[in-house]
Amino acid sequence: MGIDDKLANTSQDAAGKLKEGTGRATDNERLEAEGRNDQAKANLKQAGEKIKDAFKS
Repeated sequence: MGIDDKLANTSQDAAGKLKEGTGRATDNERLEAEGRNDQAKANLKQAGEKIKDAFKS
């Protein structure tokens, strides 16, 4: 996994956690769901990168 991909995925995960926390604090279910969705996307991307790296070795 390239360092730039890892950084992008980590920042997307962090942004998702922030959105989810903000949504929870403000009782905004839509924002909370968006945050969970962003985190899931970041995790899928990370898994895909790890699979690609496994086949490159």
